[in-house]
Amino acid sequence: MASLSSLLSLSPYSQCKPQSSIPSKYKALSINMSHAKPQKEKNHQNPQAQGDSQIKFDRRDVLFGLGGLYGVTTLGSNKFALAADDDLSLSPDVQNCGPADTPVGPMDCCPPKINKIIDFTKPINPKLHVRPAVQLLTPKQLADFERGIEIMKNLKPDDPRNFYQQAKIHCAYCDSAYKQIGSEQTDFLILRHFIGDPDFAIPFWNWDAPIGMHMPIHYNGNPNSPLYDANRNPLHKAPKVLDLNYDGSTENPPYDVVDCNLRWMNKQMSVKTPTRFLGKVCKLGETPTLDGMGTIESSPHNNVHNWVGNYPITPNGEDMGAFYAAARDPIFYAHHANVDRVWYIWNKMNSGRIPYIYRQDWLNSTFVFYDEHRNAVRIKVSDCLDSENLGYVYQDVEIPWLNTKQVPRTKRSTGQPEPPVINFPQTLSSAITTSVERPSGVEPQENEEEVLVIEDIEYDPTKNLHFNVLVDVVDEGDDVCPGNVEFLGSFKNIPHGSKHEAKSSLRFVLTEAIEALGLHDARKLAVRIDPKLNGDQIKVGGIKIQIEPIE
Repeated sequence: MASLSSLLSLSPYSQCKPQSSIPSKYKALSINMSHAKPQKEKNHQNPQAQGDSQIKFDRRDVLFGLGGLYGVTTLGSNKFALAADDDLSLSPDVQNCGPADTPVGPMDCCPPKINKIIDFTKPINPKLHVRPAVQLLTPKQLADFERGIEIMKNLKPDDPRNFYQQAKIHCAYCDSAYKQIGSEQTDFLILRHFIGDPDFAIPFWNWDAPIGMHMPIHYNGNPNSPLYDANRNPLHKAPKVLDLNYDGSTENPPYDVVDCNLRWMNKQMSVKTPTRFLGKVCKLGETPTLDGMGTIESSPHNNVHNWVGNYPITPNGEDMGAFYAAARDPIFYAHHANVDRVWYIWNKMNSGRIPYIYRQDWLNSTFVFYDEHRNAVRIKVSDCLDSENLGYVYQDVEIPWLNTKQVPRTKRSTGQPEPPVINFPQTLSSAITTSVERPSGVEPQENEEEVLVIEDIEYDPTKNLHFNVLVDVVDEGDDVCPGNVEFLGSFKNIPHGSKHEAKSSLRFVLTEAIEALGLHDARKLAVRIDPKLNGDQIKVGGIKIQIEPIE
């Protein structure tokens, strides 16, 4: 793979036909998408409900834990070796499917009964299909896309290729999960089959560029279109600008949303290790936990789901804003195609400079999905590492966030008294600003970093929740946006499951903020936890700063 510098070219953003609500001042960098990052395939289970004698893993436990969201796509095809023992894996039991656990109660999300399963075979010299950006669809591509979705929606209800059967996969394998890895991969095979166009590929919604920072008109302009979903937030129709860190309540923030979006994308894409970017490792035999999600998975992925969903008009933000219902909305697949694309970009940005994941339990994990011929196909993670094996690449579009870093806020909190040390646990009924002691007399070594840890976060996972975390802010901080260095990140929960108690934690690397804000000599840091949605249903157990190894 070529170095990043040889793949970048500067071009004016004005070529992208900016929308009236999006400033055209941005210039963009683009990466030549000569190879594309594949999607992981959907798992399917049988409709036979079973008891709880076996440990139940939802799809996120397997996929996030073993490399993070879309993690299978981040390795080059020559960067791994498989173990001889194929049993060393975290694979779901596709012959055992029971009711999904959702905020609206138990739900049958099981696919039609799986009988014979065939193994995926990599095609020899497959034809590569180019996934286009949504806003660049030609009239023919749009018409074919709509026709294919319409055909899928009208198939018999028990046909595994039916659109709503495909949507059930997201529910069944995520325990109403909000990120269906690879579902758009299967859908584009089925769509291509029904359309009869050998060149068809599902489009991606590039919300990471100004031209894509609004609800795509193809999905929301015509109520009679099969791409339309009535359960979308009516306040967020174009030309409303998408806030990539949307908190679920703030509709008109007092800052330049587009500029903050670009700087936030740069921040989230600039982490250098798989565990920071892809998520905490969960090894075979370990009990999965709810902490340690990767950067893009946390935001903007979750936030885009929440922004599109119809919360609070629908009780759980259905469709896109609720795990069990998200894939009912056709825009789900365009959203996830772009999540897949930005993981590919990150891998290409860091080519040759990051430690890859060689874990055999991850590489050997398998998933089963129905193909366009109604065959149940089993595919390994290792089969998905090179997108060309799956037959698609991405259209080249501009990437304006590549060199758009976070900047300090204009109004600095200078001359303000040091906040008190708050004793925890604390319920987030209102914002909390506290002083947090830094490790005394210890400097991070070359392979270490200084990390803020917010631990023992107790919350109700069936609720829509959001809080932000700021550093060196002792006032209200209303002007601080994700594009500012002071903005460390967020906690975002999208309603899922039916249990009302969960626990998690957050980690934020402080290195860049300390340097940018001139805080090297500070013994304590002011940390502000700012609840934005249903904070009274969140309890924080503790907060600390510690030195951690980079991994």
